[in-house]
Parts: sequence; structure tokens; C-alpha cells
Amino acid sequence: MGDRKQARDGEFQSFMIGRWPRLMRTAFLLTGEQHAAEDLVQSTLEKAFVAWRRVGSADDPEAYVRRVMINLHARRHRRRLKEFLAPRDDSGLVREIADTGDRIAQADDRRALLTALAQLPARQREAVVLRYWEDLTETQAAEAMGCSVGTVKSNAAKGITKLRAIPGLAETVTQGGRK
Repeated sequence: MGDRKQARDGEFQSFMIGRWPRLMRTAFLLTGEQHAAEDLVQSTLEKAFVAWRRVGSADDPEAYVRRVMINLHARRHRRRLKEFLAPRDDSGLVREIADTGDRIAQADDRRALLTALAQLPARQREAVVLRYWEDLTETQAAEAMGCSVGTVKSNAAKGITKLRAIPGLAETVTQGGRK
């Protein structure tokens, strides 16, 4: 019995180490703050560890854990939604610790993008992050968000439209693409 527990603990540890950077990036994009992202990932992995027997035997453990993260994020901010989505001043947005292999980290004006992303409603932000940063299919994003594919399409389209309407962000993207 002890050997099985050790094997399961080792399997979870391997999973956690391998997925930590990607989970942190997703959490940061959802929360907009480094410390909040760390808390969200830790809480998510805590729940995953407790249920690792079920999570580890799932068809796609990473998708399972991502769904747990999104549900935790939604629950934490459901009551404080207006305060959470309010635009932050320059001192209110904590910078992410850059991942050197992350192409997004190489963008010229990352702060403008993160500030714009923080202004989106939670569901639109989730759809945009999962579809465009995590590069999930619409079906995978729908499973992670617990909604229909049509809802993902709608929220992603609305979120992208709002991001494109932000003048400073549109200029940054245009300048960055023509260098």
C-alpha cells in the first residue's frame, strides 16, 4: 500500500513540475497579478492532489486541472466582480515574472496588453486566454469553462472586439507587426 501511495505522489509531483509554468501563465492571465496567480495555481494543485487518483486516471489530466483552476477563479471573484474587473492604475498591476521561452513575454508593450485584458469581463477574459494564449480548440475551451462551444465563440469574439477597440493597444499591435 505504501508503494502505491509513493508512486501516486511521484506521478503527481512529475505532473506538477511539468505543468507549473503553463498553469502559472494561465493563472496570471486570468488574475492579472503574480501573487494572485501563484495562490490560484497552489489552490488548484492542492485540489488536484487530493483527488489525484481520479485526476491522474482522466483522459487528459491537464484539461481536468485547468477546469479546476477556472472554477476556482470564477468562485473567488463572483462576489467581488465589479471591484475585480475595475481598471487598475499603473501601480495596481503587478508584473508577471517573464518566462524566457514565452513569445508573449517578448512583446514590446506587455503592460498595455495586460491592462487591457484586465478590463474584460471574467468570461470574456477566460475565453480569450484559453483560445489565444493557451491555444485550446473551441471544444477544449468550452469543456474548461463548463459552457457550450457557442458561448466560447461569443465570449472570445466580444473580448477580441473590446481589445481591438482600445486605441493604445491597437497601435502597439500594429507597430509590433510592422517592425
